[in-house]
Amino acid sequence: MTTTAPRLGTALARLLILAAALLGTLLAGAAPASAHAALTGSDPKDGAVVATAPKEVNLTFSEQVAMSADSIRVLDPAGRRADTGEILNLCSGSIVRYGVALRAGLPDGTYTVAWQTVSADSHPISGAFTFSIGAPSTTSVALPDRTAGGGLVGTLYGIARYVSYAGFAVLVGGGAFVLACWPRGASVRPVQQTVVRGWLTLTGATLVMLLLRNPYTGSGELSDAFDLAGLKAVLETKTGAALTSRLLLLGAAALFVAVLFGAYARRTDPKEKKDLAFGLGVGGTVVAAGIAGTWALAEHASTGIQPGIAMPVDILHLLAVAAWLGGLTVLLVSLYKAPSVDRSAIERFSKVAFGSVAVLAATGLYQSWRQVGSWSALTGTRYGQLLLVKIGLMCVLIGIAWISRRWTQRLADPKPAGEAAEAAEAGTEETEPAEETEEADKADKTDKAEDDEDDDGAAAEAADATEAGGSAEAADPERAAQLARQRAAVATARRKRERDADPERAGLRRSVLTEAAVAVVLLAVTTVLTSTEPGRTEEEAGRGGTAASGPAAVPDRPVDIRLPFDTGGVDGKGIVRLSLDPGRTGANALHLFVERPNGKPLDVPEIKVALTLDAKDVGPLPVAPDRIQTGHWSASGVQIPMPGEWRIQVTVRTSEIDQTTIEKNVKIG
Repeated sequence: MTTTAPRLGTALARLLILAAALLGTLLAGAAPASAHAALTGSDPKDGAVVATAPKEVNLTFSEQVAMSADSIRVLDPAGRRADTGEILNLCSGSIVRYGVALRAGLPDGTYTVAWQTVSADSHPISGAFTFSIGAPSTTSVALPDRTAGGGLVGTLYGIARYVSYAGFAVLVGGGAFVLACWPRGASVRPVQQTVVRGWLTLTGATLVMLLLRNPYTGSGELSDAFDLAGLKAVLETKTGAALTSRLLLLGAAALFVAVLFGAYARRTDPKEKKDLAFGLGVGGTVVAAGIAGTWALAEHASTGIQPGIAMPVDILHLLAVAAWLGGLTVLLVSLYKAPSVDRSAIERFSKVAFGSVAVLAATGLYQSWRQVGSWSALTGTRYGQLLLVKIGLMCVLIGIAWISRRWTQRLADPKPAGEAAEAAEAGTEETEPAEETEEADKADKTDKAEDDEDDDGAAAEAADATEAGGSAEAADPERAAQLARQRAAVATARRKRERDADPERAGLRRSVLTEAAVAVVLLAVTTVLTSTEPGRTEEEAGRGGTAASGPAAVPDRPVDIRLPFDTGGVDGKGIVRLSLDPGRTGANALHLFVERPNGKPLDVPEIKVALTLDAKDVGPLPVAPDRIQTGHWSASGVQIPMPGEWRIQVTVRTSEIDQTTIEKNVKIG
């Protein structure tokens, strides 16, 4: 019988067009946000030359980060530590800022600031820049060329991440396939082996990630994987807690697997089996969602915009991936290694896969909007480009899945035996000549007859051997065992020939194998995506980096400047720290902190501020702040009428006759 591959219907094209339209709508209306921390500002700025040594170095980030005692290091021109090692938490409201105190009496020259930390989505970030005191000088410090999370440790950690995703998919999807689609598969050994290997893979990968976490976010040295102090520190972090929770949940998953392939597989009473299946379904769903939650709670979904929505969506996304790709893996193993797979089971999995694809489309669109946010980020950032590759692979996978679904429909509704003959009588439009068709049928019959003859010959040989040795079987157990093996081999060969002769089943095997191959590549791209800085943050960091090279502030970020002063009188030296929030046109809140050189608050009789936009001949606009407490002055509703490079002048009076005016230019967006 001639079998042609099923053709794709127009429904798939309509689905892809609808998905593209929804993606375009979401991306077109997206607003800026962050996920994957980036450095957005520093004081002093990269390349700045300051007249006197600052008391501290401050770094501002786009989102919360985890700081350790060695996260910020300041090195003098000779490569010696110029900081005290004391990390200062300067966060205020939505502003994420940390600093490190500098030693007193630093000489002039060029200083290097090297920083490394871990963002709220668990990924390590690092960088370095320089500033100069007095005048630039030569420096013996080489800026680090290795990024955080790179090298051999980074590669091994990335492999472990990929393997953990694959193990999760096979464990959860395989268990769901058995319970929802093919209960008889619980007693099929290849299926059991596949699901158990999924559990072992996920458990092993989680342990490797836990050991590598310390060097991955720190030194980058593989030998530090067994540093007990470092491991203890990892366990106290959000990612360490997530990995530990995953191991505990995998203990519950081991119990689920044992019951599924033990008590459930041995049940014969339909009611008891149904009740046990319900319990396994509920318990397995809870455990699977918990394991998926260990990714959602520690990675991209847990930070940025709408984390309360993003985390449940991420869990649904992971479960849908597991149900589809994990079930596909077990189906592929069953089609190739199991004696037979129920046609009803394949049909049920087709429905499960279709539902999973629908969930993936909905959750994937939301995640794409959340992590990319604009068309420029979709095409101009590495994350966006990888996302386009993932979308393309997903479209290919859906197309192959559609073919598999059509094969499944043919497998579920086999053609009647006389259909070919009726089609031959009624089909005068067939292009194949009748003579060729008859010859092909004869050839098929001849091949089948030869195959039958081979099998019958083997069976006859086994039967003859059985007859000849029948009288000796009881006396010769080895001969009896040999004959039993021969009979089993003949039976297996016959079953395999019958299975391979089914064109629908052979077509389904080929399409499922292709689907699984594309899924492997798709999973690899997804793993890389989870460790790549999202497009939103990359664009935001780029805007911040451009502004940082200017006179002062990052657009749409609070303006924070330090102004040393000296009125010449008694107790007339100090520093004014000025903060203008949100640092853009419109109403702003102004805060002034007056400090002595040792950092203690300084109470002054009067302080005034004036703002001038020289390019537009605007100002000076006077601001009279109110005294809040010793060393702290504030003014609300400070109006910035238009963007540009504003000159901020601060007049400080320390006595009846001693006062001075200091100024600095800042960019306000």
